[in-house]
Amino acid sequence: MHKPLASLALASVAVLALAGCSTTSGSAATEGGDGLSVVASTNVYGDIASRIGGDHVDVTSIISSLSQDPHEYEASASDQLTVKKAKLIVENGGGYDSYMESLRDASGSDAAVVTAVEYSHDYPGTKVEDDGHEHDHDHDDSEADGSDTHEGEADGSDTHEGHDHIEGFNEHVWYDPHTIEHVAEAIAEQLIDLDSANKADYEQNLADFQKDIAGLEDSLATIKSAHEGDKVFVTEPVPVYLAESAGLVNVTPEAFSEAVEEGQDVPPATLLDALDLIKAGDVKVLFANAQTGGAETTQVIDAAKDAGTAVQEVTELVPDGKTYITWMQDNITTLAGNLDK
Repeated sequence: MHKPLASLALASVAVLALAGCSTTSGSAATEGGDGLSVVASTNVYGDIASRIGGDHVDVTSIISSLSQDPHEYEASASDQLTVKKAKLIVENGGGYDSYMESLRDASGSDAAVVTAVEYSHDYPGTKVEDDGHEHDHDHDDSEADGSDTHEGEADGSDTHEGHDHIEGFNEHVWYDPHTIEHVAEAIAEQLIDLDSANKADYEQNLADFQKDIAGLEDSLATIKSAHEGDKVFVTEPVPVYLAESAGLVNVTPEAFSEAVEEGQDVPPATLLDALDLIKAGDVKVLFANAQTGGAETTQVIDAAKDAGTAVQEVTELVPDGKTYITWMQDNITTLAGNLDK
């Protein structure tokens, strides 16, 4: 495992303090709190739910430590109790946090559920429509008709050790700010349904969050204007949506990143192709997942350093002391600096 990146200066980010709402992890259930009980699969969605819910919610994140691998997480009895008490559940879906489905089934939960992947424009069988917003990204947007709709179920599941993937779909949707805006809208909608008395607060919190998302998208657009077409390599597909939003081209052999993510050996021929790509010196940035890795990952990182390629570490969870917005802005600011080298 690589050391996480040091904190970097943020560029014009609005950070709002969230008093009175708790985001805890694992067995630390929020019983006794006065707010609506919200359970998130990871602290990514826990932070977003806290931001939208403010003082009116008590949020529990099942996974919040960088030492925990969501791919291999085994839920506990206390997690089941936490889910049973929830009024709203926020999960990633797409096979990433399949333990949440198991927890819902085992607990008999009747909570409302927001599943983030269903708000991605790339999700198979799903139609997502933008309501009056303009975004600069490379996903296929439908014409707005005033609402987000999600039609149909994805098929083509591809089962691997650790978790189930949907074949051809990158489930790491929280690295796409545009998708996260849709997720935040869905959270606000569910909270209003559950607690209409505080509708105005939820709508204001959402509006504030959307402004911060716009700031992330502006930063990505700035990168795109200067570096569109630049090549990047990813040890896993975690940051691919962010790279694509910045106009960058992912040249990683698919078999490489998939093998690393699943904890499998990279095929020798694939590893050789990857090393040749990096040694050629055309890759501007190599993204490495700081929470996972192995011998092959070390090899490509060493090759990148030898070739003078910037190595940027990313994580799957929000680091301590950060919010979703400040964490993503850190990633974007670091990326801009690496591309400008």
